[in-house]
Amino acid sequence: MAKAAAKTGAGPTVLVAVEQYFPKRERIIDDDLAGKILPSGRTLLSMAKSGLIRNWMIRISEKSTPGMWGCMVCRKRYIDEKVREAHHEIEAVVNLGAGYDTRAFRLQELSKIPVWELDQPETIESKRSRLCKIFGGIPPRVHLVAMDFDHEKLENVLESSGYSLDKRTFFIWEAVTQYLTQEGIRATFDFLSGAERGSRLALTYVRQDFLDGRAKYGWETFYKKFVEKDKTWIFGMEPEAWPDFLKAYGWRKIEDIGYGELAERYVKPTGRTLSSTPIERIVYAEKL
Repeated sequence: MAKAAAKTGAGPTVLVAVEQYFPKRERIIDDDLAGKILPSGRTLLSMAKSGLIRNWMIRISEKSTPGMWGCMVCRKRYIDEKVREAHHEIEAVVNLGAGYDTRAFRLQELSKIPVWELDQPETIESKRSRLCKIFGGIPPRVHLVAMDFDHEKLENVLESSGYSLDKRTFFIWEAVTQYLTQEGIRATFDFLSGAERGSRLALTYVRQDFLDGRAKYGWETFYKKFVEKDKTWIFGMEPEAWPDFLKAYGWRKIEDIGYGELAERYVKPTGRTLSSTPIERIVYAEKL
């Protein structure tokens, strides 16, 4: 399942890169590195400079998976803001399944904070190559860590790369949990249970009612492929289950927010019209 997740690693960054072609007043998230860090397709991406092409891309996305576009850019904006808010209180950032995320390199608040980014070996090496071309090398404070999530233990991999749990850490777990088994989720939380008090966690998750097929939310085609046929989306949770689940591992829910609320916060001020989806939500938590 981890390999299936790796194949989607560039997807959110593509959308963020397209966003940069909107006028600043209409842009949902600022990320001048998104287009540069992508492993391929930058020439094709440049076509999005045309407003007609951008709007066509969004219409296609909205037709097949309504709310996907707004979901991806809003969740990145939200996590960016939480990292910025917490940066005075944290000593490290660990991004679990970082893909082609660029926070470690573009957020000024992280310029002196060590960051560990974990992902599949092929993604890490591709990202390393792109970063070397952009910056001439990897900043010493950033650790790109290759990990086989199906066969390696998180604590062993992080420890061998210089990370220690006694650092008050901001953990990012974005667009990963739906690909994991219940055992994989609990193994990660076993690790997170040892985090330093005051650490933070931002994770995205898919609603269980979607995975069960009780509510498709307009994503019927997506459901048939990713849930029924390929079985790549396998873990979900209902919002009301998170407080007790987190408490069992020593964490406290600060917020559990849906993309309808984030659209009001981030999309509405731009004057653009983007649908949102209830399928995915974000939990923001603190270690007790």
